[in-house]
Amino acid sequence: MSTSREHLAQQLAEAVAEALRADLAHQDRALLVVSGGSTPVPFFHALAAKSLPWSRIDVTLADERWVAESASDSNARLVREHLLTAEAAAANFVPLTTDDANPEQGAAVVGERLAGLSWPASMVILGMGDDGHTASLFPDSQELPLALSTEATVVAVRTPSQPQARITLSADRLHQAKRHVLHLNGEGKRSKLAAALSGDDVQALPIRAFLACPLAIYWAP
Repeated sequence: MSTSREHLAQQLAEAVAEALRADLAHQDRALLVVSGGSTPVPFFHALAAKSLPWSRIDVTLADERWVAESASDSNARLVREHLLTAEAAAANFVPLTTDDANPEQGAAVVGERLAGLSWPASMVILGMGDDGHTASLFPDSQELPLALSTEATVVAVRTPSQPQARITLSADRLHQAKRHVLHLNGEGKRSKLAAALSGDDVQALPIRAFLACPLAIYWAP
């Protein structure tokens, strides 16, 4: 791991901890929405080390593959193994999957589960793929127009470029946060972000759905 990426992870963890402390000073509970993948792992470790009133913090995901939590590519497993450790294990983690066979069957239950949390979220931390997707808002997904327009909390997603069915928070729900962060590593991601900033076709690069509102960009080479 490059020292610049480790430093970035520490900076982001400090910003998130400050945001959570600020909100918990005047509300009973605070909500943090995180993303999966390899990029956030050092950030998860750094945040888990922060002294926070973890029992008053809810954590959920921006999106998830419809797999068992024990699966190696489960975002929930990633969060449990790298963030919900030591004192941070006291946080209330809210997963995006059910025992249903597919996300279409489980979406209503997941939506109800999430609706009871303390929205607006204190912070939503997004990532971005090489194709410009964020959460599970993929450019080649038939559900993208729905996910970008619905007021539903979550949307079941199937996309040709991904082997598993997925569930994602809708763009509307992801926008319901006091603070938004985009966490990126590498020159390729910087180039893709530059391309996204130079146009406005959200269908082509779904990350653009979040570039018109205040967005803190955390990037390291």
